Amino acid sequence: MTSSEIKAHALTLGFDACGIAPAADHAELRFYREWLDRGYAGEMAYLHRTAERRADVRRVLPAARTVIVTATVYNTDRPYSTECADPRSAQIARYAWGDDYHDVIGARLEALLAWMRGTCAEPFEARAYVDTGPVQERVYAQHAGVGWIGKNTCVINRELGSWVFLGAIICSLPLEVDAPSLDQCGTCTLCLEACPTHALVAPGVLDSTRCISYLTIELRPDIPEEQHAGVGSHVYGCDICQEVCPWNAVAPRSDDPAWQPRAAWDRVDLLTLSQRSDDELAAALHGSSMRRARAQGLRRNVAIALRNARDPRVHPGADTQVGPDTSDPDDQRSDDRRR
Repeated sequence: MTSSEIKAHALTLGFDACGIAPAADHAELRFYREWLDRGYAGEMAYLHRTAERRADVRRVLPAARTVIVTATVYNTDRPYSTECADPRSAQIARYAWGDDYHDVIGARLEALLAWMRGTCAEPFEARAYVDTGPVQERVYAQHAGVGWIGKNTCVINRELGSWVFLGAIICSLPLEVDAPSLDQCGTCTLCLEACPTHALVAPGVLDSTRCISYLTIELRPDIPEEQHAGVGSHVYGCDICQEVCPWNAVAPRSDDPAWQPRAAWDRVDLLTLSQRSDDELAAALHGSSMRRARAQGLRRNVAIALRNARDPRVHPGADTQVGPDTSDPDDQRSDDRRR
């Protein structure tokens, strides 16, 4: 079994790119500890707990010799949020519109791994991860030739852009590796300039505590009042730093049913979203990566976005057409009722 055969079979399973990196002590891996020490992980304690293993995949699988990295386009035929000036529209990160990528990509990785085990003449050890394990996938993606790490911290592929899900198989096979991708961001700083909360504190450096995705997804307590305005009309994640990237100007679109927008999230407005019942939200969140924020977190985010939509300090020219503010910031209904 050769590297070329693995990459060819990956394409038949629905992956759009595949490369192979050496399981080595890559220089880019070492910045992770400094990033944590700066406090940029915020309340994501699990990142600290797994720091030692994230430093090198050989601490996850001691026999590891290579890392197979896949990329899957999830960009669909819908306008970018930066093309919509209506503050009443609920902004949801593009990756979350369809089915949970952990499940879909995970199943495809397992299919690839099963094929490898059935094809390879020799036994080998392997572990597959889709944003679920102590692996710095972006670093291995760069060293697998899948794409470079852009100034917005996303992996950018010259042909595919950055709207891609990454998957990784750590294995003990001595496969032929690919040449690493070279940085092609050049002097462009559009992503740094466009970030509404200035979360990109330097090229390739994200302060998660300022990032809208962190605030609306990872942060469990209330979002600090001083950060409400920066959230704008985002109710789950943020894509601005990708939308302004020139490499995404003509990014390919996927017709894969898994990534097509669910009716509940497809160009929905804030008022409609706020009026969804618990049962309706539970149905929409089933099998969705948006379960990460849970219904309670989603309601919290929608309430903030609704207030922002009425506030001319956040949206000049804002009106009251989104309806009266009936949200109760002290509403502490149980998670069970909000799932």
